[in-house]
Amino acid sequence: MNILAIGAHFDDIELGCGGALAKHVSEKDNVSMVVVTHSAYMTYKSKPIRSKDAAFKEGKNAALILGIKKITCLGYETKKVQYCAELIEQLNRIIDELHIDTVYTHWTGDVHQDHSAIAKATLNAARHVPRILMYRSNWYASAETYVGNFYIDISKYMDKKIKSIKAHKTEYDKFGQRWIDFVAHQNRNSGIELGVDYAEAFQLARYLNA
Repeated sequence: MNILAIGAHFDDIELGCGGALAKHVSEKDNVSMVVVTHSAYMTYKSKPIRSKDAAFKEGKNAALILGIKKITCLGYETKKVQYCAELIEQLNRIIDELHIDTVYTHWTGDVHQDHSAIAKATLNAARHVPRILMYRSNWYASAETYVGNFYIDISKYMDKKIKSIKAHKTEYDKFGQRWIDFVAHQNRNSGIELGVDYAEAFQLARYLNA
């Protein structure tokens, strides 16, 4: 299988589907990652939080922890991503070039503007891809309810997922251990629903069982 995970920022993919990707790698699937923004950002008071270089270095290290060597950054400005033809065509090209048959991307109901714009662009760009799974990568409340209806057992890969998240040191320094705890509890709760230790819950946009 040819797997593509699409995220807005360096860390989103690891948070939303890091366990599933580690599992795909272990099963010898071809896994690639696309991060749309350079992921540098600052506060509204112009205090720098993360630089481009730090974000890319941390993202590359995180991907390697999951066993993923192919990672592409499109370099869009953080917090300014728009649902537009340019982004759709870029994603479309990557999907075609890599012969992708399964896509992981953001949930369309996410309140973060970058996340929701990329989710919509993915659905357009991947309109001929047989499998599209949407993940949730933050802890913000939304007017819509995220309903996981497709689960992947990541019990054997939870340690790798946590290590890959912690590799984003600038974000870990900002949010602290509660960031990790939130994700671990989410995946633990999803696992309990299925009778396994840990699971990631996805909302299906489309799934053709080949």
